[in-house]
Amino acid sequence: MTDADDTHRGRVDNRDEVREEARDEARDDVGDEAADAAADEARDERSDQEPAREVGGEIVEEISESDSATGSVLDDFFGDDESVVPQHTPGFRAGYVALIGRPNVGKSTLMNRFLKERLAIVTAKPQTTRRKTLGILNSSEYQIVLLDTPGIMEPRYDLHEAMVREATDALNQADIVVFLADASAPAEVLPAVAASTAPRILALNKVDRIGDKGALLPLLGEYGALADFQAIVPISALSGEGVDKLLSELVSRLPEAPPFYPPDQIAEQPERFFVAEIVRERIFELYDQEIPYSTEVIVDTFQERKKAKDFIEAVVYVESDSQKAILIGKGGRAIRVLGEDAREAVESFLGREVFLSLRVKRMPKWRKKAGALKKLGYRM
Repeated sequence: MTDADDTHRGRVDNRDEVREEARDEARDDVGDEAADAAADEARDERSDQEPAREVGGEIVEEISESDSATGSVLDDFFGDDESVVPQHTPGFRAGYVALIGRPNVGKSTLMNRFLKERLAIVTAKPQTTRRKTLGILNSSEYQIVLLDTPGIMEPRYDLHEAMVREATDALNQADIVVFLADASAPAEVLPAVAASTAPRILALNKVDRIGDKGALLPLLGEYGALADFQAIVPISALSGEGVDKLLSELVSRLPEAPPFYPPDQIAEQPERFFVAEIVRERIFELYDQEIPYSTEVIVDTFQERKKAKDFIEAVVYVESDSQKAILIGKGGRAIRVLGEDAREAVESFLGREVFLSLRVKRMPKWRKKAGALKKLGYRM
């Protein structure tokens, strides 16, 4: 067995261990299995009876940190990976590539550009990405497992710490690190990137906003003096400029190894993860100020039905009564707009019609409480 095979087996085993640990944590939070079964049965019975309107939202409940409403979410979040991974072909290359950078430098946009799919949510607001999102770029000659990560920042509370942990975990997992930086910002290399032992590539993003490309030369020199980059590639993740060059640099540095996933798979997370992300993206787009940052979305029920639209019930968590009132709006008008907008986006992503019900619950100070974040699926 080669070193590449050992590394591949270790990564697959580690992924299984992470899933099992997450399931154990979820069981610890929820309580005994009988309670889970009863809750699931109650949700199934409720989902069979469609609400009067296609988009709910007026249902408002207050819960405490000890409420177990989301305790079993991780069982469905990670799912079971029973796919058959192809055997190693001589000359085939495969590896993990972490997209690392400050908030709002274009990491999610770049992953979507590579995949030619809108897998990661993207908004103009910083700190949209909260969890590591895995995307798989397949070719007959290589497989790149892309790790889109939250922006690295100075944490102000527990949620920020969880987000930074997601990024540093990806950094430690990577065979190659792509450090994204904004071409219009001063040169800066994050200490975690500088300390990484993996090959580093600088992707200087948003060059489409620079009128005089010659002005980039001093900036490129500054970055070269700050860290040892194996390649520096100016790109625009939005327009695609330079992305093919960046891809060539990545492929040439991938280790020779068997693929980690089947060739037709582009993501690891289940559909309900992406549905929750889409709802959260629409909140970022439709609401201002503190509302997007104080909300979290969990898909509580995802029921596929052969003779009817898929039934999806998502819970939107907020921290305060004032945030709850803004999210719902007068007479429920704002939540209906959100639900309709999100349903259309979900249907476009899934390629089928769905019945989306939104519920609002209050979880005080969830961003600042490790226990609450753990119930919402974050690793603490």
